[in-house]
Amino acid sequence: MEGALSQGRGVGRLGVWADGGEGVRVAAPVRWWDRVPVGGIGVDALTEDEVVRWVEAELEAGRGGRIVTPNVDICRAAATDPALRELVCTAELVVTDGMPLVWAARLLGTPVPERVTGADLIWSLSKLAARRGWPVYLLGGPPGVARRAAQELTSCHPRLQVCGVHAPPYHFDTTPEGSARVRRMVTASRPRVVFVGLGFPRQDRLIADLREELPEAWFVGCGAAIAFAAGTVSRAPGWMRRAGLEWAYRLGCEPGRLARRYLVDDLPFALRLLGGSLVTRLTR
Repeated sequence: MEGALSQGRGVGRLGVWADGGEGVRVAAPVRWWDRVPVGGIGVDALTEDEVVRWVEAELEAGRGGRIVTPNVDICRAAATDPALRELVCTAELVVTDGMPLVWAARLLGTPVPERVTGADLIWSLSKLAARRGWPVYLLGGPPGVARRAAQELTSCHPRLQVCGVHAPPYHFDTTPEGSARVRRMVTASRPRVVFVGLGFPRQDRLIADLREELPEAWFVGCGAAIAFAAGTVSRAPGWMRRAGLEWAYRLGCEPGRLARRYLVDDLPFALRLLGGSLVTRLTR
């Protein structure tokens, strides 16, 4: 992207950028892709690098947005609740966090290039923010975790400006006053990139409200990514993530909290998703 911008005009997978004249570069990315229908929603067939470059172009142009990273659990929730489905599908970027979604897209004959997770984006977008001098905000996790994540991120990217961290109490959003207090804290810090790790759909509903107050910022609903970055929750080894077994690793670490979600709720949905995708491919 930078090469295309510096030459005044460039064409690539992410579209066209034009020089604003008199040395002022104006990013004008053209959305070139269609969303891939999978799991009852539409996902953007982008790599992590393409997501980062798109966000960079939009931030440079003064436009904000939100990123949703659906997995099986989010798709299952969206399948039974039209409001949640709209919350996902109206995001500026929707990228596949769960490997079953990647596999289902392949079975349907409309593959996505790779899995793109919030746990990875918190690092790659922080690297971008550090390079461009854009302040970031970390919202979520147990007390002290967001601050520790900020320390880990800044130790890796010393130029990163963390303009705020906050771990709201679990039931903060059960009252208008609690939600308003959190929104005031975030908006007062004027971040350009905000990572919100409160779990779906709480984080995404809050993000939708914050988008109206911070229209030039980008928001990432990142679930456990803040805890991963802090090191307070361990992430599965790379080979397990690539094999689609990260859920098994997390289940082994937190069986009491995750057993019902993964085994009773999500596993049957994932099997129906993959089986249905295969049948659709074979009967075309």
